Amino acid sequence: MKSQKMTPWKNTFRAALKPITAKVMMGKLIKRVTSRKGTLDKRANLQWLQDNATDLSHFLDKFPSDIKEETSHFLSHIKKHSSDILDNIPYDLGGGGGVPLLYALVRHLKPDIVVETGVAAGFSSSTILTAMKQNDKGHLFSSDFPYFRLPNPEQYVGVVVEDGLKDRWSLHLKGDEYNLPEIMKSLTGKIALFHYDSDKSYDGRAFAMDAVRPYLTPDAVLVIDDIQDNSYFHDYVAASPSVPWTVFLYEGKYIGLIGRVF
Repeated sequence: MKSQKMTPWKNTFRAALKPITAKVMMGKLIKRVTSRKGTLDKRANLQWLQDNATDLSHFLDKFPSDIKEETSHFLSHIKKHSSDILDNIPYDLGGGGGVPLLYALVRHLKPDIVVETGVAAGFSSSTILTAMKQNDKGHLFSSDFPYFRLPNPEQYVGVVVEDGLKDRWSLHLKGDEYNLPEIMKSLTGKIALFHYDSDKSYDGRAFAMDAVRPYLTPDAVLVIDDIQDNSYFHDYVAASPSVPWTVFLYEGKYIGLIGRVF
């Protein structure tokens, strides 16, 4: 049922009638034109990633056997569960990102507070929340900005997240520029895991990292998706030589991890 014909301009116009939504939309447009490119051009950044990447499966082998088994089981579950839902939605809401990495990290680190940006269909949210349920602890704060080209786009945000997981979830839908300050003010503790998968621009990543940095635990772990888009990850770790980091190649894309896991 995918690829149903949309009326994106009509939906965009309707979304732009909301003042906050219009401001976020304009900000996204400006960033596309003015955002910094980083110290490496796209080709050089991709070469650096290729030179430093490790296969995610090798990293997952370092986790205890019970977590590896759980991760594999959950991966099978989320693929089937999401397919059952998304096959009946006539739009492409995006894929799952580094689901096995996130599941293993949450089960192993047992964080009290996780913050993520970029929800879309809710693969990462479902992953984190399922692992938290297994841990019997933790709360997830999520920042998203609905696909404004779709009709009534809020209905699709987190659509694969099961109802039984939502008691640990706070979902904010006004875009990172509004959501992250709101989330930071609401926290009652420090962030142990931060997952970034929203605005792919260099400045979008820089804004989010600056917003959460004062609220991170000393041993917080950061995960940044799609780091092949620009050299933000490269520049960040280059400026912090004492901080451990890892680059993963997963399903044709690159994921960056900052912090010590083991």
